[in-house]
Amino acid sequence: MNSIDTVSELNQLLAGSNVSLQLSVPQLVEKATSRGEAVLTSTGAVKAETGKYTGRSPQDKYIVEEAISKDKIDWGSVNQPISSEIFETLHTKVVKYLKEKEELFVFKGFAGADKESRLGIQVINEYAWHNLFSHQLFIRPSEEELANHVTDFTIISAPNFKADPAIDGTKSETFIMVSMEKRIVLIGGTEYAGEIKKSVFSIMNYLLPEANILPMHCSANVGEAGDVTLFFGLSGTGKTTLSADAGRKLIGDDEHGWSDNGVFNIEGGCYAKCIDLTRENEPQIFDAISFGTVLENVVVDSETRVANYSDKSLTENTRAAYPIQYIENIADPSVAGHPNTIVFLTADAFGVLPPISKLTKEQAMYHFLSGFTSKLAGTERGVTSPEPVFSTCFGSPFLPLHATVYAEMLGKKIDEHGSQVFLVNTGWTGGEYGVGNRMKLSYTRTMVRAAIEGKLDNVATAKDAIFGLEIPTQIEGVPSEVLVPRNAWADKEAYDQKATGLAQSFRKNFTKFGTVSEDIMLKGGPLA
Repeated sequence: MNSIDTVSELNQLLAGSNVSLQLSVPQLVEKATSRGEAVLTSTGAVKAETGKYTGRSPQDKYIVEEAISKDKIDWGSVNQPISSEIFETLHTKVVKYLKEKEELFVFKGFAGADKESRLGIQVINEYAWHNLFSHQLFIRPSEEELANHVTDFTIISAPNFKADPAIDGTKSETFIMVSMEKRIVLIGGTEYAGEIKKSVFSIMNYLLPEANILPMHCSANVGEAGDVTLFFGLSGTGKTTLSADAGRKLIGDDEHGWSDNGVFNIEGGCYAKCIDLTRENEPQIFDAISFGTVLENVVVDSETRVANYSDKSLTENTRAAYPIQYIENIADPSVAGHPNTIVFLTADAFGVLPPISKLTKEQAMYHFLSGFTSKLAGTERGVTSPEPVFSTCFGSPFLPLHATVYAEMLGKKIDEHGSQVFLVNTGWTGGEYGVGNRMKLSYTRTMVRAAIEGKLDNVATAKDAIFGLEIPTQIEGVPSEVLVPRNAWADKEAYDQKATGLAQSFRKNFTKFGTVSEDIMLKGGPLA
């Protein structure tokens, strides 16, 4: 089969009379509402619903098996291979489908605030509200940058085009396909806008390591003295809450790169969860939901158009997409120096990990690869007691390369720049979920600030007998009995049993990293 000229197909599509290029936020708001894609809310945000797909569809995500990349990709259940023939045939079908639409929307911009390494992207959307989402989430070009824009990668999103698995070789009507050779992402059959955002992050996770840049799924902020802190953590661990500090400027809330120059935000906006959102708890996010913000699957009163953030009837994964400039106290541009402090956040529902501990380089690499947190009883059907959750590098769905590539880069950069790494447990103390209590946010803030300010660099520590972690024994403003988790349990034997069980879960999870060096396993993992 002859290879299809996707460049020619794309050029023909973009030359069509139905293409609206680089519309402004007001224009896109008008288009989205007048076309019935979204409704205007009381704050000026637009609210859209995404149908049956209210989150990502990982089983429908593929990477095209091509000579340029096939020996680099960590193939498996996350990075599923698909043939060039299937991709090219679907590309032709999608382009033909989009040519026949009354109007298409194209955004040109960048991924990466570091101008030396940024990726020029163009996003082609069937929906105006998806194009507004892209406008708000990625880095918007100046007039001069737009005039000289070079597209390095194209993302095509056609939600209403549905694949036929029997003909098209997919698992379902939905597909998210990345071709590293053609430099195209093809999305169809899903209205969930997060697929656009995360596809670009996956691309950056493939491309940046080639330039000796570590891509990271984390938030970042910077102090007045230029000191940088990174916050890694899965959903529910407090990443957004702890990185939003009135005394520090936000670099970004989700995706960053760490180059020879320092840290930079990959995006130009924020994609915040807003379930149960209140101004009292998260004022920055609440106030950012203003004109041009995109609300996904948030229930809105049909008359007043006031959002009800506590209503979970559509999904718990309600989201708000807005430019980072909607947040006060940001670093502009979104770049800073090398990290002084790195914080790994976990919400340990077993109640056995210390509220804060200092990590060696090997421990940092081990816990980075592990990416641990826990599910709570009742959060999912069938979950009746806490369960461990491991997400490699705190972002396993978005890593095209083998996880050890990213871990080894992290270890090297820690050595080069002397970054201090801490594991912070925002979960339970004094017992597991249902017995103990959630760690007080005020204590966590105090501990994190002490770490950032260097107050824990030379304090006395006690070594955890099971996990081998160095635990500070005294932190001003935090009760000493809280710091060593075993001391907080009334039943010491129950603690030992639960901690040993969690350590076994860590070791079992780590067996999947077959090529990891002995140093990381022996020096970084649990002792018992």
